[in-house]
Formats: sequence, structure tokens, C-alpha cells
Amino acid sequence: MLIAVASGKGGTGKTTVAVNLAMSLVARGPVQFIDCDVEEPNAHIFLKPVIERSQEIFIPFPEIDKGRCTYCGECAKICEFNAMAVVPGSVLVFPDLCHGCGACTMICPERAIREVGKRMGVIESGHAGAIEFFHGRLDIGQASSLPLIRELKKKVSPAAFSIVDVPPGTSCPVVESLRESDFSILVTEPTPFGLHDLELAAGVAKKLGVPSGVVINRTSLGDGEGPIRDFCRAEKIPVMMNIPFDRKIAEAYSKGETIFEALPSYREKFSEIFKQIAEKVS
Repeated sequence: MLIAVASGKGGTGKTTVAVNLAMSLVARGPVQFIDCDVEEPNAHIFLKPVIERSQEIFIPFPEIDKGRCTYCGECAKICEFNAMAVVPGSVLVFPDLCHGCGACTMICPERAIREVGKRMGVIESGHAGAIEFFHGRLDIGQASSLPLIRELKKKVSPAAFSIVDVPPGTSCPVVESLRESDFSILVTEPTPFGLHDLELAAGVAKKLGVPSGVVINRTSLGDGEGPIRDFCRAEKIPVMMNIPFDRKIAEAYSKGETIFEALPSYREKFSEIFKQIAEKVS
């Protein structure tokens, strides 16, 4: 089962929920944790995995053979990302726009384009106890995290409970991380910003056909819980758990500890989330 944990904005407690949910599933069978927030992965701070393997990720990048190129412009026409431009006597390639799709190489009538590897980042994997762990680290300066996320999603095993920590927001990396999930948990907070971004995240999940539920974090922080529950009722999205604004949880977070470690009473509550998911997915 593939469960994505997402949020419309950063700082809602998404990784906290994802990590503790993964830990609650260990007794049920094999568990994977896949951190797709490749621009700022932080699940490893709490799970403390032993990293066993490192894999560099490259995308194909066009290199022009000027001796064969006739500057016909077919490569620029086929590129939907506008990563190529043909001017008299030259072909310009814009690295930050190239998505490595390979269309220019296939379309070139003179076979004047060859593909070279462009490094995007690295995938590290290992184990955090019984949990199989994966995360990606996007290289500084890279414009797109999608190639790294796609490679991470290939690690999903249908034989395991796979928890995907989705990047915050609602942009393309979020869509790629959510795609093909069996269920999505949307983590929010009781503030006007939390509600606004929850509406956006719920809209993305609905558009992708991924059923979802909501976890409201820091419920005693503000008076916005009512509007969030009203929205969830209107959209028929279940509220699966409340996490209060608790000093002990904050202290544990600051030390890189999980709620499981700081407050064992929450173990049953996270197990209950999975029971609700299983009922929805079955």
C-alpha cells in the first residue's frame, strides 16, 4: 500500500506525521519510507537510518555536433520546454530549462545531437531498524527536482507499506510524488493560511483521483479548527487525527526525537490512522 503524506504549505508537521505513521506500521509487515522532499529532506533526522548505498542520478542532456548540424531548427520546434533555440550558425541549449526528454535527439534528421549525462543529485538508501529508507538530495542550482522524485518512486515495493513524504505546496514535485498513491494524508494547522493551503492540496489530490484524509496539527494553537472541519465536512474528507500544541512534542522535535519516543501513548493513535486508511482503501 502506498500512502502519501502531504501538506499545502511547509511547517505543518507533515514529516512528523509521516515518520510516526511509518513506525506504527512496523508490526504489520515490511515498511518503506521514501522522502521525496529532495530539496530539503529531513526525515533522516528522526529515523536515523544507516545509509548503505548511494546512487547518482543523471538525465540525458543534448550536446550538438557542429560538424553535422545544418541548423534546420527541428530540435527547437520539438522542445516543449523551450530549452533550445537555433540562430544563424549556432544552436543554443539552456540547461535550466532542459527536462532530459530526449525528443531533440530522436527528431534530428542529421543525427547531430548526442546525449550526455547531466547530474541532478543523489539517492541514498539504507535501513532505520526494520524500515527500509530512501531519500534524495537535489544538487544545488538544479532547477527541477522531478527526475530525482521519479527515480525515488521507482523504489516503491508493492509488497510493503510505503510511506512517501511529499514536498510541501501544490506544484509539479507534489503532483509527481502523489501520483498513483492509494491514499493521501493531508497535514494542516488551525490557521487561515493552513485552511487556504489545505483547500489547494485537497484539490490536487482530488484531481489525481487519490482519496484523502486530514490530520490537524497544533489544534490548541489557534481558533481555526472549526473552519477546517467545516471544509472537510463539505468535501467529505475525514479528519483522522488531532495533534495538540504540546510542549513535550515540540521538545522532542527539537532533539530529533519522534512522538513515539517522547509520548508512547500516541502509538495507538497512529495505528488508528492506518485502520481508517485500510477501511477507505479496501
